[in-house]
Amino acid sequence: MADTAARERQQELSGPGLRKLWMILAAFGPGLMVMLADTDAGSVITAAQSGAQWGYRMVLPQLVLIPILFLVQEMTVRLGIVTGKGHGELIREHFGWKWAWLSVGALFVAAVGALVTEFSGIAGVSELFGIPRWLSVGVSAILLAGIGVSGNYKKVERIGIAVGLLEVFFIPAALLAHPHLHNLMQQMMLVPLGNRNFLFLLAANVGAVIMPWMVFYQQGAVIDKHLRPTDLPAARRDTLFGSVLTQVIMIAIVVAIAATLYTIHPGQPLASIGSITSGLAPFLGWDVARWVFGLGMLGASFVAALVVSVAGAWGVTEAIGCNHSLNAKFSDAKVFYILYTLAYVGGALLVLGNLNLVKLNIDVEVMNAMLLPIVLGFLLALEAKLPTRWRMVGRRKWVTWGVSALVMCFGVYMALVTLAGANRL
Repeated sequence: MADTAARERQQELSGPGLRKLWMILAAFGPGLMVMLADTDAGSVITAAQSGAQWGYRMVLPQLVLIPILFLVQEMTVRLGIVTGKGHGELIREHFGWKWAWLSVGALFVAAVGALVTEFSGIAGVSELFGIPRWLSVGVSAILLAGIGVSGNYKKVERIGIAVGLLEVFFIPAALLAHPHLHNLMQQMMLVPLGNRNFLFLLAANVGAVIMPWMVFYQQGAVIDKHLRPTDLPAARRDTLFGSVLTQVIMIAIVVAIAATLYTIHPGQPLASIGSITSGLAPFLGWDVARWVFGLGMLGASFVAALVVSVAGAWGVTEAIGCNHSLNAKFSDAKVFYILYTLAYVGGALLVLGNLNLVKLNIDVEVMNAMLLPIVLGFLLALEAKLPTRWRMVGRRKWVTWGVSALVMCFGVYMALVTLAGANRL
């Protein structure tokens, strides 16, 4: 009897069960990578600021953002897999050249601006270890450009995920901070929506959870990975897993700061990697704080820089109808690879130049917030044009439209408030 059961198990592993597992694993990658990139340098600073100013009160909103993030990005997966076309290409086909240029032109500028944030994160980490920023930023830009022009999407994805998973170091940072469970449960249920300062920081967290470049990247990635409609369930699991992981990391950052800095200096502003590390040092020790938080930030900045530049180059070349595959040789996709490389050059020069990076970061935030309603609006409109069997219907449709509208409203709110604040500077 035992032999019979063993044979049945052997057949199951060598039959449909093993094939199903292989299909799931083969489809994994685009969702996880784009979600790791979602927790970029700017998001890390935002989460740290949330913990420093409001303690554990931003934990519940981070949990609520998990299904919102999944619902929005799942639409990009379906669009890419079902149509086999990138986001910029679909906008051009359905709405014309002008709308396509409006969307992808602003996207590319925002991508270069976002790279300033990522390179600033890399520079901040390197300076913790006594490495000059010109060296860390220069080497990173060359390395990132070389990874992309290798002509191999799988290599780009594997390197991006491997480095991006350094963000997991934020989780032991939260545990080493020894958060008080009772305080955590008590504060997380107190969400002061009537406070304007809290509402603005909440808007920043919501606006950061759906970046415009995420839509362009994941839709292009499922195409370059050659995913088919039969891979859709596995691609959804990939996206869901990434959505949960990125928000767990964000919560870990909030908790780590809330359990340390907030307990002794409530409301203290944080604006740099150095200030966060210095604040954690008395609780974790300087070396632990530097290595744990530094490695997490390095992973976040690196994978985000990779995704942002690819998304910007994909968007522009999709709109103008050029070859835009990461699997193509340089000679076959020159425009794509040149734009991809120029994004790094521009971002690196802005960080290394004597520019007002504070003002530049404000401008980038405003641009992303203003672009978000445009990108999500096109995403919803394109999803409605899918063949009937692939469209959202009923409750799912209205829930997705509702959460998308919420994200767009927060994006507009953040842009208006940030612009008003910038005008007073």
